[in-house]
Amino acid sequence: MHKFHMTLACGVLCYCLCMSVIAAPAPTAAPVNVTQIKKANAQAVAENQLIDQLNKAEAAHDWQTTESLSRQLIAMAPGRWQYSQALGDAQLNLGKYSEAVQSYAMALPALEQDKTDAKRTRQVMSAIYTNQGNAYLKLKRPQDATAAYSKAAQLSDNPATAYFNLCATYYNTGETEGALKACDQAIAANPNKADTYFIKGSLLVGNSTLDANNKVVAPPGAAEALRMYLKLTPTGSHADDVKQMLDYINGKGP
Repeated sequence: MHKFHMTLACGVLCYCLCMSVIAAPAPTAAPVNVTQIKKANAQAVAENQLIDQLNKAEAAHDWQTTESLSRQLIAMAPGRWQYSQALGDAQLNLGKYSEAVQSYAMALPALEQDKTDAKRTRQVMSAIYTNQGNAYLKLKRPQDATAAYSKAAQLSDNPATAYFNLCATYYNTGETEGALKACDQAIAANPNKADTYFIKGSLLVGNSTLDANNKVVAPPGAAEALRMYLKLTPTGSHADDVKQMLDYINGKGP
């Protein structure tokens, strides 16, 4: 049987910063330090201006500018995870994969401490782990990629992309058991993604055996997965391969 390379769902998952820095109020119980207040207010104004520029650069997919602005914001407020995430997204899009991995790693500890919206925090963490997994794949580090995708899937309310990426990564590295498990999880999360059925069907067909009459015996579910691919995308990029595999397990091919 042919071995096909499966492309992952590797689009960068970005979140607009959608935040602003509040100027420091003047304290009431202690003597007013006018110089410190003016300095804090000036920094808040400057930071808000950079945030506005950063949001516009991200919306325009101007990743060079996004990277530069993110670095400036990190220098001003190194504890804000949003800036490290934005830097990682820019670096991932610029092909600076090692740097992106580090930027995402810098964002995660601060994000874990963000208790303002637990549900949103989980979803942002899932997006960061997904993007980190994409960067690891570009660095040809599939084990690190699968670890990141696993964390993404565990955190996400909609883990279909993370499970599909796990499925595809295991498939591309020849880890059949892990791929089949991840495929089933991806299908449970999103039963309408055709490529998941292609991977599952291909893996099962690859485990086919021959009976005493040299007739192909495919594992249960192989034909069903392949037919589902054709049902969802009759003219998809793998349609011809799927038809050949169906002919093979039905005794119509070599």
